[in-house]
Amino acid sequence: MRLSIVTTLYKSAPTLDRFYRRAKAAAEVLTNDYEIVMVDDGSPDNSLALATEISERDHRVRVVELSRNFGHHKALMTGLDHSTGELCFLIDSDLEEDPELLAAFFDKLEDSGADVVYGYQEDRKGGIGERLTGYIAYWLFKLLIAFPVPRNHITVRLMRREYVDSLLMHKERQTVIGGLWIITGFRQIGVPVAKLSKGTSTYSLWRRWRMLIDSVTSFSEVPLVGIFYLGIIICMLSAVVGFSLLFRKLFLGQVLAGWTSVMISVWFLGGLLILCVGVVGIYISKIFIETKNRPYSIVRKVHQKDAADAANDRGAHAVTKDTRFQDSRGQ
Repeated sequence: MRLSIVTTLYKSAPTLDRFYRRAKAAAEVLTNDYEIVMVDDGSPDNSLALATEISERDHRVRVVELSRNFGHHKALMTGLDHSTGELCFLIDSDLEEDPELLAAFFDKLEDSGADVVYGYQEDRKGGIGERLTGYIAYWLFKLLIAFPVPRNHITVRLMRREYVDSLLMHKERQTVIGGLWIITGFRQIGVPVAKLSKGTSTYSLWRRWRMLIDSVTSFSEVPLVGIFYLGIIICMLSAVVGFSLLFRKLFLGQVLAGWTSVMISVWFLGGLLILCVGVVGIYISKIFIETKNRPYSIVRKVHQKDAADAANDRGAHAVTKDTRFQDSRGQ
């Protein structure tokens, strides 16, 4: 298999048929030896039914049905795990990213000799709230994570098989795929992409906040180190205040009246202590989850056209030359 197009399905019914037709046309510009892998991530609408209907018409379409909703990132990793192509084109099915980007990404991949070509937004889409939270998230990543994270990078990307196989070596149960893309390494090149906005995002503010916490705690130990130094600073400040109060008592005969300062200190230090314990608890919970060694997704069923019919169809298409791949690989 020369090319795999991998996508996920979640409330994708309105755009699924258009996505399939456009992805199919984009793939056939390059080669007839391709597959489209669709992962149903427990979609509550009829996305699965539409996808299986497409797979009955086209043997190149493989529908991976998950047993429940596991989340976007885990579904993407599952799709890559079920792909077989020498090149993998990862893209969402909501058509915010154009499937026609495949040809441009392929040319960039071949011209540069890179292992990955990914898309990024020069100007983040969405309203002021979405742009502001995106800026804050990127600022925190840059501050807390040791390796550089491309600003405003998005799902769409074209990857060589060697990179995909290395990416799949990561087996975290709490998968944050944006970080895994980066720490896997290889030579990666970004291309500016104009991402469309469909108005309503399935990522609520709460989901974005949870993803931010997962991203930071999955790839950085800085919060734990920060707690250590924060404890040292508080101990030093406490010592200074303690010596000051003792000096005023012994030599000046002054005693601070009232409980305001005491109560403020107790409330502040109590809240700080709870915060620090909470941060440590997040890391411990991740250790607890990882030690269970549970699969990050469970496949209920794989839907694909009968193998005999698919073989007949492949024979019918075998006479067509894959000129783009032949030229690029010198065959």
